[in-house]
Amino acid sequence: MANILGIFTAIILAVAAFVAVQNNARFEEEIAKRATEEASLARSQDRLTAALEVLRALPIERADVDAQFATKTEEETALKESNDAAKAEIERKTQQIEVNTRKLDEFREKIAKVGNIRDLGPKMKSMRNELEELTQSITDNEATLANLTAQDAATAADAQSRIKELETYSRGESLPNLRTSIRSIYSTWGFVTLNAGNNAGVTSNSTLEVVRDGATIARLLVTSVESRSASASIIPDSLAADVTLMVGDRVVAGSKKAAN
Repeated sequence: MANILGIFTAIILAVAAFVAVQNNARFEEEIAKRATEEASLARSQDRLTAALEVLRALPIERADVDAQFATKTEEETALKESNDAAKAEIERKTQQIEVNTRKLDEFREKIAKVGNIRDLGPKMKSMRNELEELTQSITDNEATLANLTAQDAATAADAQSRIKELETYSRGESLPNLRTSIRSIYSTWGFVTLNAGNNAGVTSNSTLEVVRDGATIARLLVTSVESRSASASIIPDSLAADVTLMVGDRVVAGSKKAAN
């Protein structure tokens, strides 16, 4: 009876070790996926570098764009620091996994050196506890890696959004999602002021459209931009003779940069 119990226990122990190996294999697959995500982020950062080179070469309003560039660079630096922290955490978890793997190998050696059947019970209990601890550690590390991967994906998406904004600024255009309105009108001098500035995506020397009832009734050329306001000239011949601009008229980004 003791022999049968010992054999049965050894089989259970071997199955548990096999399950642990499988869990470790899945975790290594997650590490490989993580490496792919990091390569994708590196490509995004390369595209950002290329976009910055184009920005420096464009003959647009340098003062406004440089200020916007400085802000975006600070944001990119913060994103990079966040990503570096995530990489460091992943490296720490990877090292922990290596330690756990070595322990698992030692565990297998212990199985091979079980020894006398009468000593199997206490050894089995000790090894079962150790296996449960290793399995829980691997599970915790997998969960942490999943969270870090999700954070990295969000960081990469945010970086891509910043790149698109920089590309828009470099073309001398206001952001496509710009939504503002006319604050005041100076018909005698042919210009208006707006209720939004560079905080909402207004860019100096860009073209805007005045929209009323779903139709464009005039076009504006941005002449100066502040944080929360902007001034724009009414482009000649864009306003019909029988149309009068009104305070509160909706203003959106134009389709392309205005000609100088």
